[in-house]
Amino acid sequence: MPVLAPPADRSQDARIGAPAWREEVQAMARAAHILTDRCGQEAVTMWQPKDTVLDPNLAHHLGRAAYIQPWRFRVEMLKGGGTLEKPPPGEGVTLWKGKMKPPAWYARLPLPLHRQARALQTAEMVHAHARGARLTAARLGRAQHQINGQVRQLLRQREVTDHRLSEVRKGLLINQQSVKLRGYRPKSEKVPDKADSMLTWEKEELKSMKRKMERDMEKSEVLLKTLASCRDTLAFCFKERLQAVDLMNQPLDKILEQAGRHSWVDLSRAPTPRTQGQKTPPPDPVGTYTPACAAALNEAKRLLVESKDTLVEMAKNEADVGKQHLQISDRVCASLAQKASETLELKERLNMTLGLMRGTIHRCTKYSQEMHTTCGLIKGPLWKGHVEAGEKLDRPLVRMYQRHVGTQLPEATRLAQGTNKVQRHITHVEKNLDELLATHRNLTWGLNCKNVGLEVDHSVVRLRLRQRHPRVCYEQAQRLVKYWDPSSPPPPRSKSGADP
Repeated sequence: MPVLAPPADRSQDARIGAPAWREEVQAMARAAHILTDRCGQEAVTMWQPKDTVLDPNLAHHLGRAAYIQPWRFRVEMLKGGGTLEKPPPGEGVTLWKGKMKPPAWYARLPLPLHRQARALQTAEMVHAHARGARLTAARLGRAQHQINGQVRQLLRQREVTDHRLSEVRKGLLINQQSVKLRGYRPKSEKVPDKADSMLTWEKEELKSMKRKMERDMEKSEVLLKTLASCRDTLAFCFKERLQAVDLMNQPLDKILEQAGRHSWVDLSRAPTPRTQGQKTPPPDPVGTYTPACAAALNEAKRLLVESKDTLVEMAKNEADVGKQHLQISDRVCASLAQKASETLELKERLNMTLGLMRGTIHRCTKYSQEMHTTCGLIKGPLWKGHVEAGEKLDRPLVRMYQRHVGTQLPEATRLAQGTNKVQRHITHVEKNLDELLATHRNLTWGLNCKNVGLEVDHSVVRLRLRQRHPRVCYEQAQRLVKYWDPSSPPPPRSKSGADP
């Protein structure tokens, strides 16, 4: 193998070539050398990150050892005296066999697997969009389900409130019927009393409760329409989000999360804890969570809160109205029963007064008959032939005694005076008897009025207790007061049309 001998040192004068020619060649060599180093460095830099370039001041093996030192596992001492090797924190691929963890490597030029990488990236983007669409669809479906539940609860509460409203309306009909029934009382029993005031107060309270329940029904109807519109919007957005999901295979992320396992292969390992809930992403017009979906969910959230408050308020109002209605009805029935007891007390007193007056009338009648008999005995017989000899005013003894003027006997005068006195007593007794009979008739009429008033009040109480039963509906109570005028009593029923 030939050996090249180093060129001998030649002085500047011994060179044959021109200096310019020699400098030109050296400049071309230096430029080629610089270009070679630069291109090599740029080629290497294109395939590795900037921080991976070794320090030119260190040897190659020393620079490499200093560069890979942060990749190696760290040894930690345990309390028991042992050691534990852990990989360094941060992103990268853990090489358990070599006990190293190189950081993530980012190339500046497309790798040979660039096409496959872009396909995987596209698949990941599509899957991420599908997962986002599925998550949005799940939230929309859950919101739609909750809205449906609120609609059902609101419908049930409306049925309860409507039933309570019908009870209040039935109470108004019962009040109207009670007033009409009390209109059948005689004129003497129609003096305004506390029972009439209680009926008027009951009517005003029932009207106030009716307006309150009607406002609740109107408010719930508006809310029900709003909930139905929100449900339709959620259903439309739900179907629209599912269009992107139907074209993709169902991902296993949800199934794995429900199963409580991080891997579907190794089922013997302990299940991992559940993942934390994801935050709501910002609305994106071209993303999975569009502003329309955000607006629908926000409207659903607002309506859920509003419907819950409305349901609580309606339930409270319904319970309060039912309790208040029962208390008012009990108070009115108690006042009518008290009025009936007072009427019964007055009736008993009138009955006792009538009994005492009846005895007085009998005694006065007997006394009047005796006075008539006495007056007849004093007057004597109607025919002179029936007068006894000792009763005649022209008997011989009287004629003999009355021969002189100053010896007139007062028998005739005394008889006339006694007859007049007895007649005056008879007239006075007859006048008293007439007054007693007139008062007796008035008391009898008053007693009959009290009987009618007592029967009417008892009938009103029985009617109210019977009509307020829950099984009596509004239509039945309405038929009782229809075409009925208390100013004209109901016509008598015929035998053929009488109830059995």
